[in-house]
Amino acid sequence: MMKMNQPYFILNLSPWPILMALNTFNLMISNIMTMNFKFNLILLINFLMIILISMLWWRDVIRESTFQGNHNFFIMNLIKFSMILFIISEMFLFISFFWNFLHNSLAPSIELGLNWPPKNISFFNPLLIPLLNTIILLTSSFTVTLTHFYLLNNLKKKTIIFMNLTIILSIYFLMLQMLEYNQATFTFSDSIFGSSFYMATGFHGLHVIIGTIFLMINLMRMLKLHFSFIHHISFELAAWYWHFIDIIWLFLYMTFYWWNN
Repeated sequence: MMKMNQPYFILNLSPWPILMALNTFNLMISNIMTMNFKFNLILLINFLMIILISMLWWRDVIRESTFQGNHNFFIMNLIKFSMILFIISEMFLFISFFWNFLHNSLAPSIELGLNWPPKNISFFNPLLIPLLNTIILLTSSFTVTLTHFYLLNNLKKKTIIFMNLTIILSIYFLMLQMLEYNQATFTFSDSIFGSSFYMATGFHGLHVIIGTIFLMINLMRMLKLHFSFIHHISFELAAWYWHFIDIIWLFLYMTFYWWNN
């Protein structure tokens, strides 16, 4: 057996990063084709390929960590640091949305009639669906924290119960967001107001979908007993990501919903 003189885990050659990059590029091209030529087949193929590559890539990471034991505590700390950098990059994405919104709302242009929101735009009541969605996300943040607490205390039954509850709340949030979009009296093309609102809330909704998938995969791993009370970095990163989504929604609610009214 070869002796290792350093704590690093050297990754095996993997085809998934380059395949994911190519399919993501193709997804952008197929989006343009769909918008201009109504050609959806390539877009569907790209989506299916991205889902398949994600599953295979995640499978390899699970094998390396759970079954081969290559993720020691040193590697886990490096992964946590990488996740922190990723969340910071996502935070700056949303900062650009807030910057755009505050710039246009505090000093509306002459094209908007110096009004914010612009005239004839009927906005949502922040005390209805938006407030309910805020309560749902805050509750889901509480339940994911309880999930982590019970996982640390090796209480598997309660861990799975609260993990299921978190996923149910996240799906409920997405359903209410879809209902809100269906009830909206303005569209993406209604001046800078519509594009600012749908870009920010739409990207947040996309992050909620990604976070929900992240939680679902961790639930499946919990059911397969992949986690212990000292080795559950995948769930820990999912919980960090979910708390980040909750914090971003609080700022969205205070600015895009409350400030607008």
